[in-house]
Amino acid sequence: MDLSSLSFFTLVEPADGPTEGPIHGAAGGSDGALAPTDLARSSWSREQLHGVAVSGALARTAERTLAALGRDDLRPARHTVDLFRPARFEPCTLTAEVVRESARICLVDVALSQHGERVARASVLFLKATESTDASVWEPTERPSPPPEDVAPPTDAPAVPFLRSDAPWSQDFRQHQNAGRKTSWNAAVPVVAGERLTPFQAAAATADGASLVLNWGSAGVQHINTDVTLALARLPRGTEVGLAALDRVEVDGIAVGTAAVFDREGPVGEVVVTSLVNARRSISFDREEQRDPNRA
Repeated sequence: MDLSSLSFFTLVEPADGPTEGPIHGAAGGSDGALAPTDLARSSWSREQLHGVAVSGALARTAERTLAALGRDDLRPARHTVDLFRPARFEPCTLTAEVVRESARICLVDVALSQHGERVARASVLFLKATESTDASVWEPTERPSPPPEDVAPPTDAPAVPFLRSDAPWSQDFRQHQNAGRKTSWNAAVPVVAGERLTPFQAAAATADGASLVLNWGSAGVQHINTDVTLALARLPRGTEVGLAALDRVEVDGIAVGTAAVFDREGPVGEVVVTSLVNARRSISFDREEQRDPNRA
C-alpha cells in the first residue's frame, strides 16, 4: 500500500462559503462536507475520529477562509483547538466566522459539526510579519533536531512517524513504550484527498500528536487530550514536522504538557495540550510494530 495516495478525508459536498468570498460576522459560512477515511479512525475507538484529523480539517478551513479574504500578507501564528465532544466516524461539516480583520491581524473561528451539533472548534490567529528588533532576548541554547537523514531521508510523502525515547530513533513503536522523554518526527498525511497539503495544515494536524509525545509512558497512553494550542513563529519548510517533549505537569488526573515544534532548519514554535486521565481505555504499543510501506 502506498501511503502517498492516502488522506484523512474526502470531499463529499462543495463549499458555499470560503471558496466563494469573504465571510464576516456571526452569519459565517460553510466550507463543505468531509467524509472520513480509515486513516482518520481513532485508536481510542474505531467509531471516532482522532484529533490529528480533526485539527487538520479545522486548520484547512481557517486557511481557506483567509485565502478568500485575499490576505496573503498574513500567516498563521496561533491555532487553538477545543475537543469537547467525541467526533464520530461520520461525515462532518465545517463553518467559519471572521471575528476580526485589520491591517496586522485576522482572527478566524471554525466549527466542526456532525448532525447539526458542534463537536470541535478552533480559534486561528493570523498575523502580519515585519522585522525583528536588534535587541538581545534570551533563547534556549539547545534545540531539538530531526533524525539523521540516513535514518529518515527527507520526503514530502506521508510515513509512519519516527520516535526517539530511551531507545534511539526508529519506527518500531514497541521500542518506545517507556518512561523516557520522547521526540517524534512526522511526515504529515494530506487532510483532503486530491488537495496539496500545506505547511500550516501539516503543523496543525501534527500538533495533536503532542499528546502522544507528552502522555506516552511505560504503561502506554493513559491520557486523552481535550485541547491543542499550537503557536508558530514561522511555518515549517515543507510538511515534515518534529515534536519534542519540553515539560509535563500532572495533578489529580489532569495533565498539562508542552512540546517544541521544529523542522529540518530549526525551531518553529511550541504546542501545549491539556489532558484527562483515561486509564481504563489506555492505548498500548508494546505488541504491534508500526510499518512504513514506503521503506524497505
